[in-house]
Amino acid sequence: MSEHETNNRWTAPEYAEADSEIELSLRPKTLDQYIGQDIAKENLSVYMNAAKMRGETLDHCLIYGPPGLGKTTLAGIIANEMGVNLKITSGPAIERPCDLAALMTSLDEGDVLFIDEIHRLPKMVAEVLYPAMEDFAIDIMVGPAQAKHSIRLDLPHFTLVGATTRSGQLAAPLRDRFGVQLRLELYTPEQLGDIVMRSAGVLQVPIDRDGALEIASRSRGTPRIANRLLKRTRDFAQVLRDGRVDEEVARYALEQLRIDELGLDDFDRRMLSTIISFYGGGPVGVETLAAALGEEAVTIEDVYEPYLMQIGFLSRTPRGRCVTALAYDHLGIEQQGQQSLF
Repeated sequence: MSEHETNNRWTAPEYAEADSEIELSLRPKTLDQYIGQDIAKENLSVYMNAAKMRGETLDHCLIYGPPGLGKTTLAGIIANEMGVNLKITSGPAIERPCDLAALMTSLDEGDVLFIDEIHRLPKMVAEVLYPAMEDFAIDIMVGPAQAKHSIRLDLPHFTLVGATTRSGQLAAPLRDRFGVQLRLELYTPEQLGDIVMRSAGVLQVPIDRDGALEIASRSRGTPRIANRLLKRTRDFAQVLRDGRVDEEVARYALEQLRIDELGLDDFDRRMLSTIISFYGGGPVGVETLAAALGEEAVTIEDVYEPYLMQIGFLSRTPRGRCVTALAYDHLGIEQQGQQSLF
């Protein structure tokens, strides 16, 4: 399965181009509109209000957690609540220190600079970022090759909001410069049901609570997936029914998309079945499993495994991956013997 095909999975939490239109229209603009993440939201509200009372810019913020939970949305809310401009970029897009310098010198006082996938910043760029975050100044090299010299440019006070799905890959000097660190957790079906109801209202889709919960329960705890599935369920409701999304039409639409009641799709089931059929339920190494599935090992680790482990269908052991009894029961496969975990 190619990267393009991976991103086109209905249950992929990563951002896809097809999400752009719907995400922009559905993103909440204030903390009051933002559903879930109560601890992070309450703490962030305190930090922002305190900064406004002191007449200061908000401390630099690191937002981390699985993809699709609303890190970019929170950055927009921070800028909106603080009454400043938001500039958005990503780690891979900033290839050279001069790219970062051009971006930061264009900021106004108090602006929010959002860097998505900040763990993917090149090392040379990250080193330029350290004094910018700490001293609000950057040193750049100018002049011909034989006579280059350093010039320090003062920057306006700004708030850097960094987002990452891999906080462990951030260099310690960069991580330590974030005064505010917020972890986003996967959503409960009830919280996702509230998000689906809100999104349906914005999209003017008639929906009842049972229909919203049916979509929410198959969305893997991720708002991006829930909104994507709502959009597709709306199509089935409009063509096959009177346009109203209820539990029956939502269940039918999601079964047509091959997404089961726990949010597993064809690839999830194929991965579990492969471990059971070819390797006796495990343990099996990720490289071996990747070869059997025709997928890259890093994609299995980053995209497929986290949710299967969260719901208790897959376990990592020192010897490899093992399918659990819960997965056997879900797939309707009888477990043969007792698998060794070590």
